[in-house]
Amino acid sequence: MNHILLIVSFIILLCIVLNLITSKIGVPVLLAFILLGMVFGSEGIFKIRFDDFKQAETICSFALIFIMFYGGFGTNIKEAKPVLLKAGLLSSVGVVLTSMFVAVFAYFVLKFSWINSVLIGAVISSTDAASVFSILRDRHLNLKYNTASILEVESGSNDPFAYMLTMITVTMISGSITVGSVFGMLFLQLFVGALTGVLIAFIFKYLINRFIINTPGFNMVLVIAVALLSYSLPNVVGGNGYLSVYITGIILGNSDIRGKKDLVPFFDGITGIMQILIFFLLGLLVHPSRLLFVAGTGFALACFITFVVRPLVITIIMKPFKAEWNQIFLVSWSGFRGASSIVFAITALLNANANYDIFNNVFFIVLFSILVQGSLLPFISKKIDMIDEGYDVMKTFSDYSGDEIPIEFIQLTVGENQNWCGKSISDINLPPDTLMVLIKREGEDIVPNGQTLLCCGDTIVLAAKSIDFEEYYNMTELVLTKKLLSKGSTLSELSGELDALVMLIIRGDDFIIPNGETTLCEGDTLVLNNGPIK
Repeated sequence: MNHILLIVSFIILLCIVLNLITSKIGVPVLLAFILLGMVFGSEGIFKIRFDDFKQAETICSFALIFIMFYGGFGTNIKEAKPVLLKAGLLSSVGVVLTSMFVAVFAYFVLKFSWINSVLIGAVISSTDAASVFSILRDRHLNLKYNTASILEVESGSNDPFAYMLTMITVTMISGSITVGSVFGMLFLQLFVGALTGVLIAFIFKYLINRFIINTPGFNMVLVIAVALLSYSLPNVVGGNGYLSVYITGIILGNSDIRGKKDLVPFFDGITGIMQILIFFLLGLLVHPSRLLFVAGTGFALACFITFVVRPLVITIIMKPFKAEWNQIFLVSWSGFRGASSIVFAITALLNANANYDIFNNVFFIVLFSILVQGSLLPFISKKIDMIDEGYDVMKTFSDYSGDEIPIEFIQLTVGENQNWCGKSISDINLPPDTLMVLIKREGEDIVPNGQTLLCCGDTIVLAAKSIDFEEYYNMTELVLTKKLLSKGSTLSELSGELDALVMLIIRGDDFIIPNGETTLCEGDTLVLNNGPIK
């Protein structure tokens, strides 16, 4: 066990280092995770033998739940609303057309069997949300015409359609379904998946906002359970679990739920770990020598999908919406294949008695896609004039918090001895660059204007510019002892001993903004500003 934990920790640290390196050289980090898995694999340096496709499918499917959930959670539906129809067509009609064109090419040109042709068309028909989201975020690609939202919604929602297509194809090949019942299966997958996702999201939203969970971190545990439930419940009754978990993520990510701010970094970390797990495991599973054996067909399929099928499908769907040609080209180029295609290939391998060459061909296509398309996307975006310098791609994600806007909010109560009582806001001399944005009065929230009168006991919220204080100023903490208090019990009496500005006093669970007359107690923690960092 200790050796396993040592290896796992070493791999995670390596992945973090690779993330730093790839961000500097412009190569997608997900490719590095795959290559690292190949280095550790049976034909790599460390010779770790792993060839259990069933176990790999289980682990990767589990990881995809969180990737799909956070893909939906991070999609800003307000930003995406103008392009929902286009993105929806790309993720549904686009998947079917891609599957058909690839199957025809594989059968008539590459001489695959019709079973392998249809299967490879189905499993490779979707773009990869993890790859698309990772590149858009890491490279901060601010794209024109709301293109980032198109790519996010398409890549997040087309995996469920590709999975559904794969399962229908697998079932038809096994002979346990008729052509007439395909439509019933299709309806069940879509209806049950979508309905379950919506119901679970709204039930959870109601519960988390109505009932306060006082134990720190339990909101995160609850959301994990919700993600797992929204995937597993529809699967039990024949629905599409990936569609359900994606819809649940979208609704929750675009709703006002308690603790949402804390959920964002938590799921950011969880999704990062899942991406490391899934791409490393797939790299561990593959045999590089077998990739060389299928290099010819894999390269032909990759080029056909990238340079023929994807541009053709995007043009068919987007040109009727009068899309610009440079946008069509960029959306075409951004059709990254990734982990989901490989996982679906494993599913086909296990359930349809398919040839192992399907897995190897799909793996080759994914490597080509991430390396060539992912690496060149920023360069091509600039070359075809698709970069919008006046827009921030992070706004297309619902977890965008506006960190770039240096605003802080402070809260204070108007006391009876203050001369603000009974005055209108326009008659009050507020500090420079400060705005009163909210008044709380007897349980009522009031949005003020210049004529609003302040009352004694009002709690007011002020907005002001902020700075990263800790980056520029030396802050320390000092716990008051009985010896120090013997020299004075108020802040003004101890000012000569402290030789620093006391910014805050922490007393148990209370936080006190002090003045010279503040009485100090033994055990108080003083937060000191010792001046600029030199």
